Amino acid sequence: MSLHGNNATPPAPAIAPGVDEIDPVRFAKELGTRFQGGIDPRVTAIVPGFDAPFFQAGLAGYSDAAMRIIARRLGAPFCVTEALLDRMLLGGGHGFDKADLQLMLDALPQGVEDQPLAGQIIGSDPDEMAAAALKMIEQASRPDRQYRDMAYGDSALPTYTDTRWKVDPAHSGEPQPADAACEDDCTPEALLALVNEQPPETYDPRTVFQNVARHESTQPSSLPGSTTGTSTQTNSAPSLSFATIDVNLACPVKKIDRKSRGGHWLSQPQGALDILRAVRAAVPKDVPCTVKLRRAYDDTPEMASNFEVIFNACYELGYAWTTVHARTVEQKYIGPSRWTFLKDLCDRNRDKIVFGSGDVWSALDIFRMMAYTGVTGVSVARGCIGNPWIFRQARLMIQGHHAPAPTLSEQRAVLLEHFAISHAINGEKAAGRMMRKFGIKFAQHHPEPEKVRSRMIAVESQRDWLSVMDDCYSAS
Repeated sequence: MSLHGNNATPPAPAIAPGVDEIDPVRFAKELGTRFQGGIDPRVTAIVPGFDAPFFQAGLAGYSDAAMRIIARRLGAPFCVTEALLDRMLLGGGHGFDKADLQLMLDALPQGVEDQPLAGQIIGSDPDEMAAAALKMIEQASRPDRQYRDMAYGDSALPTYTDTRWKVDPAHSGEPQPADAACEDDCTPEALLALVNEQPPETYDPRTVFQNVARHESTQPSSLPGSTTGTSTQTNSAPSLSFATIDVNLACPVKKIDRKSRGGHWLSQPQGALDILRAVRAAVPKDVPCTVKLRRAYDDTPEMASNFEVIFNACYELGYAWTTVHARTVEQKYIGPSRWTFLKDLCDRNRDKIVFGSGDVWSALDIFRMMAYTGVTGVSVARGCIGNPWIFRQARLMIQGHHAPAPTLSEQRAVLLEHFAISHAINGEKAAGRMMRKFGIKFAQHHPEPEKVRSRMIAVESQRDWLSVMDDCYSAS
């Protein structure tokens, strides 16, 4: 994903009339008095350890294990892999490496911290997507040929019929399979009829101001002490699978769209439904599935209708939640996102878990989006590249504390740690290339950002990285 240029414009506010009247500091503190960690308990019931109302999004070319681990040590409760192509996952050889969690643990034993983790998948064929998703969850426990036979041959994919997730409206207890509803009769016409149904009254984050006086102020525990800070989740043993499978129906990159993947399916709702049905049926019933969407393919009424069909189908087919980016596919990352769209969507679907995405550049923006739109939580994407402190700041705000910017010594510690983890996982040469991109973004926190950027551009090795640390981030 390009950060700027033809596919993206620099950070700017979203379209959200009246958002300036919101006090995000107050909202965050009062959210923390309502729910432990500020997170809707329905989310934690589905994914234990997901204990705060934000997460690190999947970012092509960025969100590898090193970035995710650093984010977690600074408070991210949940992360998503970059989008993994179904055919690569099925192909054998090194195609499965980015989804092979044992490889990460072999290279970096503390990689067990990278949980809970969503494996995001992207593709164009329902059977390929389903077989690849199953391979991810099973961590390739069968021979590669068996998964390929499921996608292309005579072997049938497993089918789990009771896969629909339904959470108690009282926000307690375990997710339960929903009543039999939409299997073969999930036509676009039938699903569009769901749009006008009146949803039951459930939790809306925007009501926190009205209800806070009735709750005692019980602050979550402080972030555990370490050089960088961590999330509140603990792990007793390595987990060698993904907590969820996330289906990408959002990617706006031209070559992805041209090959009928990602955001392309927002223009072809029947194809999207076929993929969603196949993946949810193939993935074991105790593994939640989720979906990444954009608000439409473009701004035409037809595409707005397509979004409603697909959005409702996600929940009817048993997906636990959606993450909705408030730009169209056609926009890519150009121009502002429309938080007004998310507000309207959440107003009409208060019974559903919906995460929001788009134009979240700071911890304050996390709570502005929640307060303005009513989303359950926020997916932080470009706003966390070079700024993993956004997660620590957001947790501190929920606890009612001041959320300071990172000191120069804290920046140095994180930069050294990030390179060391990337080196262990990717090797020095690849780490040098990766960290050059990150270093340019990390420079935004430095008192002399242009000086640091010019130095980071030339980084190719660990020696180069250490040289920048000594020259630009030394204690003196």
